[in-house]
Amino acid sequence: MQPYTALVLAGKRAREERFAGSRGLSHRAFLEVGGVPMLLRVVRALRESKHVAGVQVSIDRADALDAVPELAAWRAAGDLTLHESRSSPAHSVSDALAAMPTSPVLVTTADHALLTGERVDGFLEHAAGAGADVAVGVVERGSFRDEAASAARTWLSLRCGAYTGANLFAFHGARGRRAADFFAHAERHRKKPWRMLAAIGPRLGVEYLAGRLDLDAAARHISKTTGATVRPVRLDDAVAALDIDKPADLAMAERILAGDAVY
Repeated sequence: MQPYTALVLAGKRAREERFAGSRGLSHRAFLEVGGVPMLLRVVRALRESKHVAGVQVSIDRADALDAVPELAAWRAAGDLTLHESRSSPAHSVSDALAAMPTSPVLVTTADHALLTGERVDGFLEHAAGAGADVAVGVVERGSFRDEAASAARTWLSLRCGAYTGANLFAFHGARGRRAADFFAHAERHRKKPWRMLAAIGPRLGVEYLAGRLDLDAAARHISKTTGATVRPVRLDDAVAALDIDKPADLAMAERILAGDAVY
C-alpha cells in the first residue's frame, strides 16, 4: 500500500464549542478523555498506524497546540504540520487537499477519541482495496450493542439498513480531491440526511424519502454526480462511529475506556 498522509480536523464549530467553553477550553479538540486531550489521542493513533506516513492538523490557531507539550514537541521536530482551518470542516478538507502532494490522504476528526492505530489500519486497508477515488467509513446500526448510544447518532435509513458515519475518509488522486470540493456544498445539511442527498442530486432525495435507496446505489448516484468514484467502507466496530460533541458522548467514551460499557 502507498502510505497515507493524515489530516485531522480540529477547528472550531460555534455550536459544539460551547461544550468546550463549559470546561474552560478554547477548542473541543482539547477535551480530556481518560485524562488525555482528544486531539493527542487521535494523533497518537495515527502515528501508531503502519499505513500513515505523516500527520497534519487543521486548526484555526497554531499556538493552541502549545497547550499540549507532546503535540508541540512533534510540531517543533517537523513530525506534525499545521493547516489553517476554514469556515467549515468540508471547506477545510478541500483547502488542505489542494495544497497537499498527490499521495493518498486520510481525513478524520479530533473528536474521534477512541481511534486506535489498529482501527486506522483496518479502514485504510479496506479503502485501498476498494478501487475508489473516495472511500467513506460507515457503521451499520446492528453493530451497536447500546440502544442509548445508537439513538444518539444521526442515521441514514436505507432499504438495506441504517448507517452512520465513522469520521474516516480516504481520498485518492486528483478526482478524489475534486470530490472534496463538491461535498463542501452539501455539508450544511449533514445533520439532515435526506436534505444532504437532495443537495447532491434531487433523485437521491426522492428515492431516499420513498424508501427505495440502498447504500451501494447511493454511492453510485454520488459518484455520477461528483465525477469521482465514491464507495462505502462498512466497519463492524461501533466504536469507530463514536465522536464526542456533547457530555453524554464523553461519559460513554470514558466508560468504554474503563471497561464499564459497550457501544
